[in-house]
Amino acid sequence: MDLYDKLTILSDAAKYDAACTSSGATSSSKGTGIGSSIDCGICHTFSADGRCVSLLKVLMTNSCIYDCKYCVNRRSNDVKRAAFTPEELAELTMEFYRRNYIEGLFLSSGILKNPDYTCERMIETLRILRYHYRFYGYIHAKAIPGADPILIQKLGILADRMSVNIELPSEQSLSLLAPDKTKTAVLAPMAQIRKGIVENQSDLVRYRNAPRFAPAGQSTQMIIGATPETDYQILNLSSALYQKYKLKRVFFSAYMPVSDNPLLPAPNVKPPLLREHRLYQADWLLRYYHFEAKELLDEENPFFNPYIDPKCTWALRHMDFFPVEVNEAPYETLLRVPGIGVRSAKRILSARKLHSLDYDTLKKIGVVLKRAQFFITCKGKLREGLIVTPLAAFRALSGDDPAFRTMGTKGEQLSLFDAMASSNESEMKLCLFKPTSPTVTTEPTTGF
Repeated sequence: MDLYDKLTILSDAAKYDAACTSSGATSSSKGTGIGSSIDCGICHTFSADGRCVSLLKVLMTNSCIYDCKYCVNRRSNDVKRAAFTPEELAELTMEFYRRNYIEGLFLSSGILKNPDYTCERMIETLRILRYHYRFYGYIHAKAIPGADPILIQKLGILADRMSVNIELPSEQSLSLLAPDKTKTAVLAPMAQIRKGIVENQSDLVRYRNAPRFAPAGQSTQMIIGATPETDYQILNLSSALYQKYKLKRVFFSAYMPVSDNPLLPAPNVKPPLLREHRLYQADWLLRYYHFEAKELLDEENPFFNPYIDPKCTWALRHMDFFPVEVNEAPYETLLRVPGIGVRSAKRILSARKLHSLDYDTLKKIGVVLKRAQFFITCKGKLREGLIVTPLAAFRALSGDDPAFRTMGTKGEQLSLFDAMASSNESEMKLCLFKPTSPTVTTEPTTGF
């Protein structure tokens, strides 16, 4: 098998890992410009300063000794197998870099022979890149659960970022769908990486030439929709991971049917992309908007509303918190207003030092007034002609969400509103805040 065939197989096998933001496309300058890219395994991530960075996203091998029911690379699946040697993958990465296809590498792998053997091959690949080719570009490496801690340490010194995929949101689901994996095997390397990062920070202060251990931190991924865990369970798990393991990011991946198994959703069930979208929005609120998981969901409302985003849902549930006077409210309060983001909240704080703000000024600052107008006052006054009711606010908030516009035709949206308008306030709240839970085929599970 030639190198291009291996690349085609192993880059396609890596596409289910959600730890990057988008897939790539083929383009070329054709001699008239600078730069080019190809579609085999090219994905994108973002650096700390906001730059978009192209990565070669590939598996070391798609051969695997495990038989995880949700995985396309499971040993019982009849797919074409391939494996890179460390020398092949290092050379391929450098050739892509020299042609300006990529700026870094995203490396994961199936488990070949055993976790230690697989991790050693990944370490050798990174060692060749770092020391033979003197490549100091960005490298994201997947830690192999079950590998020796010494190997995890070596991998962390060679990589910029590491990640350990939790995969499923509960221990019960993990034992049911991935019997070869255990909670301990998954969390042990995550704890080791956290410890290594903390120790490295003090080492770099005392010793200038101390090796840098995973300087870009660590992340993880969870599959959404393959098991019956609620959004409430998933969000609480994410919050706990941020606090305990100091993760940079938790990625959510809507389950893509790759197996006809009675323990999994039927193959004709569409991936829960909207649910994944809502979880990402809630994750953003946890990381940047000072929200806590228990504020966004609870046991009575365990799923996010599909029609409005989590921040808007929270605002409609807490109308007693509003309206907020933009000329006086502190930063943390402004962040809770729908239509006001981190950047616009900071601009409000700066602008109001010079003069009182009105609605025209807020629009120029970047506030989305179509959303914010129901929850703010300027100089103690609501926007002229505005009538504030929960239903009016819901219409404005849901109609402005691209996800809501894709739910159905315009007629379906109008019929939804008509039904709400004809119902009393308690029925409307029931419709708003208790959407139907996703259909699942397994028994309910407890948290991870």
